[in-house]
Amino acid sequence: MYNDTIKIISLIITLLFSVPATSQEPWDYTYPKREERAVWLATIGGIDWPRTKATNAYTTEAQKQELRTILDRLQRANINTVILQTRIRGSVIYPSDIETWDEAITGRAGRAPGYDPLQFAIDECHARGMELHAWLVSIPLGTYSRQYSYGTKSVMRHHPSLCKTVRGEVFMIPGQPATADYIASIAKEIVERYDVDGISLDYIRYPESTYYFSDDNLYSSSTGMTISEWRRSNITRIVKRVHEVVKAIKPWVKLSSSPIGKYSNLSRYRSGGWDCFNAVYQDPKAWLRDNIQDLLFPMMYFTADNFYPFLYDWAENCYGHPIAAGLGIYLLDPHEGRWQLNDVRAEMYETRRSGIGGIAFYRSDYLTRNLKGIYDSVSKEFFPYPALTSRMTWMPDTIAPPAPQNMKYENGIISWQYDHPTTHGQWPFISFNIYGSNHYPVDTDKAENLLAHHIDATNFTIAGRATTKHYFAITAIDRFGNESHALQEPPATTIHHSHEEIMAAISRHYNNTQPAATASTPSSTNPTSSTSPTRNTSSSSNTGKSAKPAKRKKKEPELIITDFSKYFD
Repeated sequence: MYNDTIKIISLIITLLFSVPATSQEPWDYTYPKREERAVWLATIGGIDWPRTKATNAYTTEAQKQELRTILDRLQRANINTVILQTRIRGSVIYPSDIETWDEAITGRAGRAPGYDPLQFAIDECHARGMELHAWLVSIPLGTYSRQYSYGTKSVMRHHPSLCKTVRGEVFMIPGQPATADYIASIAKEIVERYDVDGISLDYIRYPESTYYFSDDNLYSSSTGMTISEWRRSNITRIVKRVHEVVKAIKPWVKLSSSPIGKYSNLSRYRSGGWDCFNAVYQDPKAWLRDNIQDLLFPMMYFTADNFYPFLYDWAENCYGHPIAAGLGIYLLDPHEGRWQLNDVRAEMYETRRSGIGGIAFYRSDYLTRNLKGIYDSVSKEFFPYPALTSRMTWMPDTIAPPAPQNMKYENGIISWQYDHPTTHGQWPFISFNIYGSNHYPVDTDKAENLLAHHIDATNFTIAGRATTKHYFAITAIDRFGNESHALQEPPATTIHHSHEEIMAAISRHYNNTQPAATASTPSSTNPTSSTSPTRNTSSSSNTGKSAKPAKRKKKEPELIITDFSKYFD
């Protein structure tokens, strides 16, 4: 299946992009209207956010402003999904009844800030039309000393049977069935309390072999499975349990994970011992096949033959789900790797051409600080227009919502009406997309016509790129990504009258206004008539000399414009 064609494609792409990033695009490009454009935003140690610790009113506001600045920059690059690290290592960034505060927020574990960082992040993302997915680190819990310092809220303290310490590192035990319930309880708490758009499971796998972790003492051959099959079933049990809990509460919340970037060995390309299926006992293809995951963000932090063949393996085994290839842009940092910008550009182009579903960047900081020009390339070359995320066609709800009604324009603001469904309680279920074009009707299938998306209000202020558009259209979109028909702005209409109507109007005009020819009409031969124009003769009288008769100017014909519109029926 994977022959030398892949190798040739890789070589062509490498040669094709061995040009400066500012060069003209190598082919005419059609930008997708729907595409996952994600970024991982890490909170562990504040490596992406927050750099400022919230210890008082001033630093709390500074911490908030840090996130606003990051999100503004991501929005300008048309990123539509933020994967925010919410559970770090058995600690969280929101007020939880299950686990304690992570030290990233205030600088001290267990210490609460004066606000809810997760709620703040959700509100700020939604205000920019971006989804927020809560990123949960699943199996590793950090060092023993770290867990011990969490006191009564440490998983190691109140669920010791679910934890195992190996070489000073604590892990949850996949082979314990209750581990699935525990991780699902955290997902449930978040989904019940917050309007998140997704739950993304990270490190949902067995620890790599260097940790010498094993829970084989829980294995029994009576299961009818090999040890490898049993381990994969343990990880799948966690994924399935999270799915059961979350979908029962909010079926539109997207469930995802970040598996190893290579699923397994291919017929002609080896994984090098680092893959999902054999090394860490993940089976994400089965998760998509069984619809217990909605999408994947595989960590494809590789180049050349370690990237392109495995990219197409994912594309060919997605079971109708989007997969956003995770690109390791951190390797652009000389301290991390030797990647050049064109390495990333080539992977981005081929990822989009594969139709896999999207792109994810690890991590936010490397993108927003424009390392080696990556931000400029992403925002100007690859994502110049916004994009919607994928429609969840594998879910039972695939019916598009009704279209908005009664569009109006006044003082630079477009407004419309909509009857929102009330069956979803406090959580907004319908939002709106705005399209604009200089052609009528507005083509809502074109990415370049999408001006703004997932607006909660029923009005839109025309600004920025929208000021260059003559016509607008509005659609309603639900949380499953189903989009309504477009409400098109009515174009200015021109009434075309028939020849008979025009002649009738002219006749009415002249019949009503032409004066009769009577004796009372002033004579044009009477120079003293009151209607005769008065000439100015002051020049000749003042000089006392005989003035030469002035040269008469040729009289321009008077242009008379008659409005016949009032004479139409």
